[in-house]
Amino acid sequence: MEGLRFCYSFALSNYVGLVRFGRNLALMNLAGKRLVIFGCGYVGSSLARTALAAGAQVEAVTRNTEKAAALRAEGLTSVVTAELASADWHRQIAPGADFVVNCVSASAPGIEGYRQSYVAGQKSILVWAQTGQIPVGTLIYTSSTSVYPHGDGAVVDELADSGGGTPTGAIIRESEIILERASALACRRWFILRLAGIYGPGRHHLLDQLRAGAIALSGSGGPHLNLIYRDDIVSAIMAGLVAPAVFGNETFNVTDGHPARRAEVGSWLAAQVGVASPVFDGTSGTRRGGVPTPDRLISSKKIQEMLGWQPQFPDYQVGYRAILGRP
Repeated sequence: MEGLRFCYSFALSNYVGLVRFGRNLALMNLAGKRLVIFGCGYVGSSLARTALAAGAQVEAVTRNTEKAAALRAEGLTSVVTAELASADWHRQIAPGADFVVNCVSASAPGIEGYRQSYVAGQKSILVWAQTGQIPVGTLIYTSSTSVYPHGDGAVVDELADSGGGTPTGAIIRESEIILERASALACRRWFILRLAGIYGPGRHHLLDQLRAGAIALSGSGGPHLNLIYRDDIVSAIMAGLVAPAVFGNETFNVTDGHPARRAEVGSWLAAQVGVASPVFDGTSGTRRGGVPTPDRLISSKKIQEMLGWQPQFPDYQVGYRAILGRP
């Protein structure tokens, strides 16, 4: 037992040093490794480029034909256009990959679209993973903090109830459970990454509204926004892929760790683009389906302490300055 503790401690200390030094992702080496990305959209495409630069052989499944063409131009080994929930792609992507990342998004905004992509899609991946003689080495699923029902300023970590804050959040939680119960014949280990609100280059709705001259914004300015920059999601995924074998079958919140109220973010952004601070009308929800933004503080301490991951964009000001091209 003492020897096991020593090995665990040694692996952790060396790995944490690697990841913290390796916030420049070009330093991570995936040479000779095979990565399959399912749902290669906003996050998945960025991950593909990063993994290619790290020497990986990258394959992808996407339902978007234009995205598929762009991915082929990036240099991916194989890109299949198909619905993830179907079995049409199973014979086009060989099983036994070193790494698999499921970062699919909903095929449609309603309940059925979520169930098709998240639940049926997850099942399809695990069926495929068992068709070969070798299981997937590491399978990472990018989930969402929408699985949490909490509000009222609660601090939320991975031990909190995750029954789903909305009907769609409950479906995403269902897809997590499917992975948690996956057979060892499908994957040797898995990580679930519950992502906070995603923003980054080309994805900045609040900034776009202000630039377009919006004065009144829907919802309330009081709730805290829990955010995560696209590139930090990619680095969190990479941290899971290269984690030592002593780590596995864990769920992590992925957020920059510095939530800020919507009114604060709105006023700061308005000042950056030279417009008046917005007011919030409080008349409708600001999440998909018109659900009000919950006020909670999502904690990402677990992934930082266990995997040594640190965000390069630790708060919204750093992130938006990068988007705006300012130091």
